[in-house]
Amino acid sequence: MNVIDTKFPDVKIIVPQKLKDDRGFFSESYNLNEFNRAVGLDVRFVQDNHSRSVQGTLRGLHYQAAPRQQAKLVRVALGEVFDVVVDMRKSSPTFGAWTSVILSDKNGYQLWVPEGFAHGFYVMSECAHYLYKTTDYYCVDYDRSLLWNDPDLLIDWPLIESPLLSQKDRYASYFKDAEYL
Repeated sequence: MNVIDTKFPDVKIIVPQKLKDDRGFFSESYNLNEFNRAVGLDVRFVQDNHSRSVQGTLRGLHYQAAPRQQAKLVRVALGEVFDVVVDMRKSSPTFGAWTSVILSDKNGYQLWVPEGFAHGFYVMSECAHYLYKTTDYYCVDYDRSLLWNDPDLLIDWPLIESPLLSQKDRYASYFKDAEYL
């Protein structure tokens, strides 16, 4: 496994090794020991999630408030997404900043999103199967969302047209009104 740094020291792009031949490929998508060594932590995942979304869907920007914060390891099994994280840690020197990465079945990238970051993605392919592990269970009472097009964040989404949004995402909080971590 290779690790690529991002502009946030705690957020990492994980690139599992792919063994390819004329039949296709094999990849070990997750190994506890290798992953913990890569991120320098002792991470234990408790929940796996899978979403399928059509082109133009934007999901996020989501996070869970303290004390139920979640870290995530995300990847795309089929398709391509523009994946975004926003630093919600008030004490961080990068508080309020964002970064992005393209995740796809072709590049095989995974993104480690530690606690303290809001997270979302936009589907660029015809559809996308999005898989992610979380370090805490989903808890509706601590579920929070940032407005995807908040003018204070200025995220440069690669939109083709107006995104498909859930009600929750359409009426999410502005960053200035959000609950910081």
